[in-house]
This record gives sequence, structure tokens and C-alpha cells, in this order.
Amino acid sequence: MRNLPFLPVIIGTDINAYNMAISFHEAYHTKPIIIGKEQLPITTFSTIIENRYIYPTLADPGQFVPILLQVAVALKPLNKQLLLVGTNDLYVRLIIENEEILKKHFVFSYMTEKLMNQLQVKSNFYKLCEEYGIDTPTTYFYHCKTNLPLPEPMNYPVIIKPSNGIAYYENKFSGQQKVYKVQSAKELRKVVERIIESGYEDELIIQDYIPGDDTYMWDSVIYVNSSRKTQLVTFAQVALQEQTVTAIGNYTAVITRYNEEMMKKLQQFLESVGYVGFANFDIKYDKRDGKFKVFEVNIRQGRSSYYVTAVGHNMAEYIVDDVIYRKEKPLTFLKEDYLFSIVPKIVLRKFVENEDVLIDANHLIKEGKYGNSLFYKRDYSFRRKLYLFARQVNYYRKYRNYKW
Repeated sequence: MRNLPFLPVIIGTDINAYNMAISFHEAYHTKPIIIGKEQLPITTFSTIIENRYIYPTLADPGQFVPILLQVAVALKPLNKQLLLVGTNDLYVRLIIENEEILKKHFVFSYMTEKLMNQLQVKSNFYKLCEEYGIDTPTTYFYHCKTNLPLPEPMNYPVIIKPSNGIAYYENKFSGQQKVYKVQSAKELRKVVERIIESGYEDELIIQDYIPGDDTYMWDSVIYVNSSRKTQLVTFAQVALQEQTVTAIGNYTAVITRYNEEMMKKLQQFLESVGYVGFANFDIKYDKRDGKFKVFEVNIRQGRSSYYVTAVGHNMAEYIVDDVIYRKEKPLTFLKEDYLFSIVPKIVLRKFVENEDVLIDANHLIKEGKYGNSLFYKRDYSFRRKLYLFARQVNYYRKYRNYKW
């Protein structure tokens, strides 16, 4: 391990965690520590990770801090600053909620708990968006603890999703989906009743379905430093997203784009509310009125955000320069052209429906402005390569057999 003053400690074991691990490895030639609740092949078979601490109860709010403190004690002999990086909203929430005690052992920089709750509770988030001129889809909020009638009449199809995703997944049930698209009032009632029966007691989002295939989805990654100054803004068009009901909304291929008006609008929104850290916006273009409409902001980098590192703006460096070295960076609006994909090229060429986007994707592939972060060239695990080969084959089957 290099003689650095810090050691990355990444919470999570999924693709997002792996992308952060290779960002640190590329920038600093260091192998991070990973803490997770389960072993996942993406990180388990990797040779660029120094150690893995697996605790099945990690997501339990009562266990999270004791586990992290136990890891901090184990790493203390290294005499390094332990740089904590969360890779999903739950872990970031738990870091923020326990900032006072965790900062005695780790270094990190996130927003306040008050702001986090404003952004994570969708009804509060949409009010903020309206206040700052950010367009959102027409949305109703239905609280599962009330006996009020569902909103009628509505234009179908509509989208149903939980306002509190953390609480939603604590109540598992057969047929549970990340997002539901329903075609009638009868189907709407059936889905809501099933969610209530599972024990979920928070709000549901019932939302106008914005028409358009995957390429109408857009992504923005923004980094705001500890001084609440924006250092990086990106904008990207989705080429493909996952198609299975449990993974819809996870992007598998994106192309970087440049839209100064929208990029500035998102930057100014985050600075106005006092945001700190990485933010990842989910957006859809509504061709009916020509507006980009924001669905949510994830309070960390996303699993497709590696394109930021790939085009020369290493995500790990933004965190390290801010939290460890306190370096100022100029504001950058990403303009480089790049295709990020975790699916094979045959999947892109067969299942991207938008002909213009497909032309752009093929052009970027031809120019070599293309990459799949899962095939990191300095990760030498043969077992992992076998796993990834099988995964690529399975992606073709998934896109052939599923259509959300």
C-alpha cells in the first residue's frame, strides 16, 4: 500500500463501490478497504481491494456505528486518516446521522442532516424544486397510514414508487418492484393495497408517466466541496437502463452531453440549499412540453457515475483534494464526449431504440471514447474475469427477455 496520509474506506460491495475503488486505485495506486453487509462477486473477486469487512447487520441503524468503530480500531495501527465514502443513500444517511461520533475516527464531508431530510423526503424535495425553478413531473403523495381515497381521475399510465425507499425495502413481499407502471385505476388500487399490506407506512409517490424510451432519461453528477462551492457539473443521456422490475432506474449505458442551461440550473440549486458532496440527479425529458423534469437527487455518486473518472475528472481526487488536502478546484462543466457502458456492444447495437443515440454510440466506440469500468485492466483476478464473461452473456438474455 502506498505511503499516503489516508486510506479509503468504502461502504458497500456493489458496482458503485467497485467504481469508487478503481477511481482510488487509478489516482493513487492504493487499494481501499471495503465494508459491506454481503459478499458480491463484483468486489469479492477483485485484486484491487486491500481487505473486506462483511457484517450482515451493517444496514441496521443500531449496528452501523459499532461496526464502523470496530473497523476503525482494526485499522488504527496503520496511522492513516480513514476516508469514509458511502455508496448508497442508506449508508450516506447513517454517516450523516452519526457524524459527531464517526468524525472522531473517520474523515468525510456531507451535507447537514436537516438538508438531507429535505432532499430525501420527496414531498419536501419537490417543494424545494418548485421554489428554485426546477421542473418535476405532476405528482400526488398518498400516505399509507390514512384511509383517504386514491386520487381520481388521473391520466394513465401512472408511476407508483415509495417516497421512503429505505423503509419500503424493510418490508419485503412477493412481486415487490422498485417502480410500478400501472394502466388503470383498478391496477393502481391493487398495487397500493399490496404495499400497505406489506407493512409500509410512509408516503407513496403517484406520478405522471412521462412518455419515451430509455434515451429520454438523463443523468447529472455534481460535486460540491466542503465550502459549498461547486467544482464539477456533468450531464449525460441514458442509452439503456436495466429492464428487470427490481433494478429499473439503474443505468447500464450513458453518453455524455452538454446542456449549459440545465447544468447551471442544477448547480445553482445545490449551492442555494447548501449541499455538500457528490449528488446524482435522475431526470427525464418530457417531449410534450420540451422540459427536463427531475425525479430525485441521490445523495452520493451513482453506479453509472464512473464516466466522470473515465474522462479525466477522477471522482476520488475530488473527494481527496477536498477532504484531505483542502485544495480549491475551478468550476468545470464537463464537455468531453464519452460512452460509458457495462453491457456488451452487441446489446447496445440491438436494444438501443433511438437511432440518433445509436449512431452516436457507434461513433464513440469507433473513436475509442468508450469504456466498461467492470473490466478494469489492473484488476488481475481470473475468477472475476470468468464471472464478468458470464454476466455479459446474461445481459443479452435479460434485454431479449424483459421489457419494462
